[in-house]
Amino acid sequence: MYDHDLLIVGAGLAGLRCAVEAQRLGLDVAVITKVHPVRSHSNAAQGGINAPLTDRGDDWKGHALDTIKGSDYLADQDAVEIMSQEAGEAVLELERMGVIFSRGDDGKLGTRRFGGQKVARTFFVGAITGSALLHVLYEQSLKMGLTVYEEWFVTSLIKHEGAVKGVVALDLKTGELESITAKSVVIAAGGAGRVFEPSTNALICTGDGLSLAWNNGAGLMDMEMIQYHPTTLARTGILLSEAARGEGAYLLNSDGDRFMEKYAPDYMELASRDVVSRAEQTEINEGRGIDGNVLLDLRHLGKEFIETRLGYLQEVSVEFLGIDMSEKPVPIRPGMHYIMGGIKTDVDGETGVPGLYAAGECANVSVHGANRLGANSLLDTVVFGRRSAEKASDYVKTVSNEDIPTKEFVDKDLKRIKSIMETEGKFRVSEVRNEMAVAMTKGIGVFRDQKSMEYAKSVVDKTKIKYRDSIRIDNKGKVYNTDLLFALELGNMIDCAESIVHGALTRKESRGAHFRTDLTERNDKDWLKHTLVIKDLEGEITVKTPDVSITQWQPVERVY
Repeated sequence: MYDHDLLIVGAGLAGLRCAVEAQRLGLDVAVITKVHPVRSHSNAAQGGINAPLTDRGDDWKGHALDTIKGSDYLADQDAVEIMSQEAGEAVLELERMGVIFSRGDDGKLGTRRFGGQKVARTFFVGAITGSALLHVLYEQSLKMGLTVYEEWFVTSLIKHEGAVKGVVALDLKTGELESITAKSVVIAAGGAGRVFEPSTNALICTGDGLSLAWNNGAGLMDMEMIQYHPTTLARTGILLSEAARGEGAYLLNSDGDRFMEKYAPDYMELASRDVVSRAEQTEINEGRGIDGNVLLDLRHLGKEFIETRLGYLQEVSVEFLGIDMSEKPVPIRPGMHYIMGGIKTDVDGETGVPGLYAAGECANVSVHGANRLGANSLLDTVVFGRRSAEKASDYVKTVSNEDIPTKEFVDKDLKRIKSIMETEGKFRVSEVRNEMAVAMTKGIGVFRDQKSMEYAKSVVDKTKIKYRDSIRIDNKGKVYNTDLLFALELGNMIDCAESIVHGALTRKESRGAHFRTDLTERNDKDWLKHTLVIKDLEGEITVKTPDVSITQWQPVERVY
């Protein structure tokens, strides 16, 4: 029997920041993760972390307004205010923990400017900011005695008498199913990028935490808000950080024009991500692209500057396309990158399900609304990772130890796994997964309409049937059975895809990343609302539309 005060599902930045705080508060804390903690997808975050520091002449209200405007006024403003107010201390605390942020010539922490912001308030470690933060938080958590269930896959939550009391998980090293009980569970399992193909996300980003919460009574909010990053490398889909444009890179079309002058004359290449992605896709669709791409031009920055400040991007460009950024522009295109939606929580990570909290990309606090600003994702993880630990700690103190019938939960999952293993269908999991993911990109893309979204839903509906009746598992072994793992992940991805298409079909307007070519205008009168997708115990799906929280910034037309 494994038992803890607090169990955190996921060991990325949100999970580890939660773990550090919970251990400071004296809890018996464990993290469960399907990969080694520093292989979590936070490792891939490149450009930086936003923070308004008053000694730089910056102000939290400026960052909050930029965030709210970037969100196309769908973010809950009370949550944004908290994130902006706590940002400065959160970044300075990371520096005190040991994050070696890049510094300017004056010796002070260096900053660069990111999209949707006029102020340079993005702190960074070259182009490997996420990796630097992740390693430091992992070191800190180990120093404090963190228990890590490494390479374990959570198959279900243990929900006893209405409250979450732990998880059932598959130890990939042995193939055994085990129960891990806890007085409280925080889901910090990251996003769902692989519901789409192609994606900048790692193969592990399969929406596991979203599915776990959704199947236990939590709502998924604004799931239709899918961020397409403007600069992913041609042919590979590898992310080229917004840091490139933050340092002065240009976007060019086939005529050699800096086309952002047409779409965002004030902010140019540093408009919000949804605006830049749509501009690029428009240029490509109207015949001013190059083999389905536009060009990212850094030549004017010079080789020394590029290799000093953007060395990782130079490495990727040379290795995968054979292009030296100082000599030639790099072909890029928009690519699926981030999910603004997620498990609905309040500002303390509470989901409304007793004992269950969430933080990070899998959660929706809602600070990103319809479009996330670059470098706000890392800030989201550390601010709300910490806050969820505080609230979960308060909850743990109210819960007494009790006997939980864990065997019935384990037996239920054993039966499900046995059914998957014994199904003799004609489709490999990879075939079914790829067919759905390609359809999701086609239907819920940079541009979408009623017909495309209905197409995506029809493919998701067919995928559910194939998953139930027609997949096959060739590997019948127990140890490191990745064939089985991929099948379990596909089930989670189908849940995420369902919630996305239901949210998208419900929203009858264009807002942020949700741009409908058949309804091109934002409609504040009827749709200054979230979409909240809920699944009941019988599997029936309903969509509610709660109001957006407005504090001091009334919605206005969003122009860049």
